[in-house]
Amino acid sequence: MSLPGLFDVPPCPLRARLENNLRRLAAEGVYIGTSSWKYEGWLGQIFTESRYATRGKFSRKKFEETCIAEYGEVFPIVCGDFAFYQFPSAAFWQKLFSTAAPGLRWAFKVPEEITVCQWPGHARYGARAGLMNENFLNVELFRGAFLDALAPYRERVSAMIFEFGTMSRKVMPGLDAFLPLLNQFLSELPEGWRYSVEIRNPEFLEPDYLACLRSYNVAHVLNAWTRMPEIRRQLEIEGIFTADFSVARALLKQGRSYEAAVKSFEPYRTLQDENPSTRDALKVIIERARRLRQPAYVFVNNRLEGNAPATIDAITAG
Repeated sequence: MSLPGLFDVPPCPLRARLENNLRRLAAEGVYIGTSSWKYEGWLGQIFTESRYATRGKFSRKKFEETCIAEYGEVFPIVCGDFAFYQFPSAAFWQKLFSTAAPGLRWAFKVPEEITVCQWPGHARYGARAGLMNENFLNVELFRGAFLDALAPYRERVSAMIFEFGTMSRKVMPGLDAFLPLLNQFLSELPEGWRYSVEIRNPEFLEPDYLACLRSYNVAHVLNAWTRMPEIRRQLEIEGIFTADFSVARALLKQGRSYEAAVKSFEPYRTLQDENPSTRDALKVIIERARRLRQPAYVFVNNRLEGNAPATIDAITAG
């Protein structure tokens, strides 16, 4: 009879509950995960520190390169926010998908090269800062630089997310200016993928916007963000569900900036600021998907309440 290792740590009750509840919901087509996954604050909760030891010490490099495998032991899906900032190479995708469990599903934010109308005036954009983006809504670039490299893993990709950051009136005068561009773009997208659109301009939440998405079976991303109406308010809008699947991203409390959330919550070890309104709204989305037997992809960010696993535990309990 083998004895437990001297330094083995008993499974965390939070992890055990999540494994059970998320597996049950995934069997019904409801996939719940987090935005990104490489958080050392989750060690002892989701991640087992000893798995990332090199020569007896924790290796951040090993953790960041391989922890997606352990993530997939708990969560059925993850949102790859990293893709927003680059066009990953075929070699990158091959390494990522070979490291992750085969059963782990993915959603990806489409690179900002496609969805940014004007480059922010931020130092990381270099000489492009403040300039208009000539590749805004460029279907051919999206297809050739992103979709083609992902094609070998299409069955593991549940949704693409086109995130449009807040656009000033100087850049985009209104929905009347944005909608024809969006309509043309959606009409040219390759078939065989699930697409969704996330907007950060609340004034765009109008019937014509929703009708445009519905005509292409593209989902409106129900998003909790600092300048957007709370998800519970979005759910009150007639026709807010625009596809035969749904996507939700719980990112920030309304009115709280990204920078403030980072400052308050890092390193994301504990739940710090419960958000009952967003929790209840996510439960509504989950129950609707179960009732209609339609797929739902729900993602929670650490910056909503301080610790995404604990938030997900709260909305899936019972």
